[in-house]
Amino acid sequence: QVECRQGGGTREMLSARVLASRWPRGPARRAAPAFSTLTVEGLPRRVVDCEYAVRGAVLLKAEELQRKLVLPPSDPAERLPFSAIVPCNIGNPQAVGQRPLRFHREVLACLADPDLAARSDIFAEDVRERASRFLDGIHDGRVGAYSHSKGHLAFREDVAEWLAARDGMDTDPEDIFLTDGASAAVKMVMQLAVGGPKDGVLLPIPQYPLYSATLTLLGGQPVGYFLNEDAGWGIDVEELERAVSDFRKGGGNPRAIAVINPGNPTGQVLSREVMQDVLKFAERERLMVMADEVYQDNIHTDHKDFVSFRSLAKELGSTVEVFSFHSVSKGVTGECGLRGGMLHCHNVAHDVIEQMYKLASISLCSNVLGQALMASVVHPPPAEGPSRAAFDEERSEIRAALKRKAKRVTERLNAIEGISCQPIEGAMYAFPKVRIKGYTMKKAISLAKPADLVYCMEMVERTGIVTVPGSGFGQRPGTFHFRMTILPDEATLEKVLDDIEKFQAEHSEGWFQ
Repeated sequence: QVECRQGGGTREMLSARVLASRWPRGPARRAAPAFSTLTVEGLPRRVVDCEYAVRGAVLLKAEELQRKLVLPPSDPAERLPFSAIVPCNIGNPQAVGQRPLRFHREVLACLADPDLAARSDIFAEDVRERASRFLDGIHDGRVGAYSHSKGHLAFREDVAEWLAARDGMDTDPEDIFLTDGASAAVKMVMQLAVGGPKDGVLLPIPQYPLYSATLTLLGGQPVGYFLNEDAGWGIDVEELERAVSDFRKGGGNPRAIAVINPGNPTGQVLSREVMQDVLKFAERERLMVMADEVYQDNIHTDHKDFVSFRSLAKELGSTVEVFSFHSVSKGVTGECGLRGGMLHCHNVAHDVIEQMYKLASISLCSNVLGQALMASVVHPPPAEGPSRAAFDEERSEIRAALKRKAKRVTERLNAIEGISCQPIEGAMYAFPKVRIKGYTMKKAISLAKPADLVYCMEMVERTGIVTVPGSGFGQRPGTFHFRMTILPDEATLEKVLDDIEKFQAEHSEGWFQ
């Protein structure tokens, strides 16, 4: 994070100019060429209609403001009322200061430079042992070479071992795909679900916009089912039945149901009973289940445990197809930029998996370091190994901090007049409901924009806090929300909450009397 306090001396200004030259600039305005194959009007409608709010208008405004912080205007009246942009818009732990787990990074270092795997003067024995085993499994020992399109078998075998222990059932590595983050896995399964414009996928509302954006690109239809905010963002079977019934009445063909557990953006952890109801519903309606479980290692409540949909499907004897997603980006690992993810296929026909393999082969393979990291993060260092004590300490510190922040953010938001927030049981977000009125509502009406978008734009312009409007995730008509992460360090997060409280108090009556 770049922080440039305004009013600095010559040295600061020189540094700011260098930084400004490196900061991403806004879209350049170019003169229209005499001839152009591509125009926005001529692009496929699906591309233009596709939206991803997490990196939408509020973030673009934040980037514009950041350039002003880096190279402040000469006129003090034009300078911003804050000294730093605080990115609370995305679950990107290392961008806000979380340190990577050392053991896994050291394993990756040895994979990137195999000579290091022999250096006992640099790395501990358990690091070198894991790296050497991975390098042996790659066969050619080169992470820069293409792998099998499902991912190196050695890595898939490690993931299969972890899944077998987690779910209490045998796991075939051939049912596993290692992917560039979980997003690539979601897109692959969506391709199986959508064959035409009448095909639909049930999506939770609110939902992570990857799902709706991918459906738009594929030409399918999102079939929204509203989560019950008053019941802690729970899932009601009656609401699922309503969504399917309404869609079928309109001529639609429901194909799958997506469930995000723990929830994004809502932070709930589903109970076993609710999950069982979802599986029974999916089997009745002949829907495959897309189980987004990337936050399974982010549980902040003492009253619930993570349970996988796959293990419950086995327990129920269900024949429903369950596609399970996981990632190295979340949990306490937070390695978003290394793009490691996995997909497991349960109750999926062999010939369907062969077609998925064909789809994966079109991209040749996912990045090999991401594959290796996915295999490593699901297995801690050996219990008696020299790295284990430090590893456990690092994980415990991150877990404990997230738990404290989840509790603190919930308490602080609920203490602000006009804001209410359900308990943050899991994941790494708050999704508070906000009452919007006064100047902000009038401005939204005049601009014909969602009120929570205007609210979040005003917030970033006045405080530097980057959030995401609830309208980008979907919400019940007449309600307004915003999503914010709980990832900044505790001191920064406390100031963020102070600023939100002040902003909310000011906005209700308007800033321009």
